[in-house]
Amino acid sequence: MHRALLLRLVESYQIKYPAEIETISRYKGFVTANKNCFERSLLEGHITCGAWILDRSGKKTLLTHHRKLERWMQLGGHADGDYDVHRVAAKEAHEESGISTLELVSKEIFDIDIHQIPARGDVPKHFHYDARFLFRTTDNEKYEVSNESIDLAWVNIDEIDEFSSEESILRMVKKTKDFF
Repeated sequence: MHRALLLRLVESYQIKYPAEIETISRYKGFVTANKNCFERSLLEGHITCGAWILDRSGKKTLLTHHRKLERWMQLGGHADGDYDVHRVAAKEAHEESGISTLELVSKEIFDIDIHQIPARGDVPKHFHYDARFLFRTTDNEKYEVSNESIDLAWVNIDEIDEFSSEESILRMVKKTKDFF
C-alpha cells in the first residue's frame, strides 16, 4: 500500500502531538479515503510536502515569498505521484533554495497542516494536505531564488512575526524552540 509509510508517520505524529487531533484526524481521513491522494489531479486536494529549513545555528529559518500565494512561508510543493514524502520534501527544498547541503534532521513529520488554496485559472480552490519535515544546512547556506519565489530570506525565528502571522508558521517556530 503506497499510503502506508505516510499513515505510519501520521500515527507517530499523533502520539507526539495529541492536541492537534482534529487536524490529524482530518488528514488521516483524507489519505485513507483517497488512493490517489498523491496526485495533483485530485481536485478536492492532494498531498504536499514542506521543508522547514534551519541554518547551522538552529536560530534562523529559510522562508520563501511565494510567487503565486504572495506570502512568506516554508518551502515545499506537490508530491506529484511520489509517495516517498521524505524524497518529495528534500527535492522541493533543494529545487526551491538551490542549497545542496541540506540534511533531514528526522524522518518523523515535524508539522502537519491543511490549508485551502484559492482557485487559479482552471484549477478550482482545493486543499493542500501538507506533511512538513525538519531540515538543517550542514555547510553552505547561500541560496538561489527559484522561479516559484519572489524572494527567499533567512529569518531569525524570534523575529518571524515580521514576515508571517500564520498559525502554522508560528506553530513550527514553537516546535523549533522546543526541539533545541
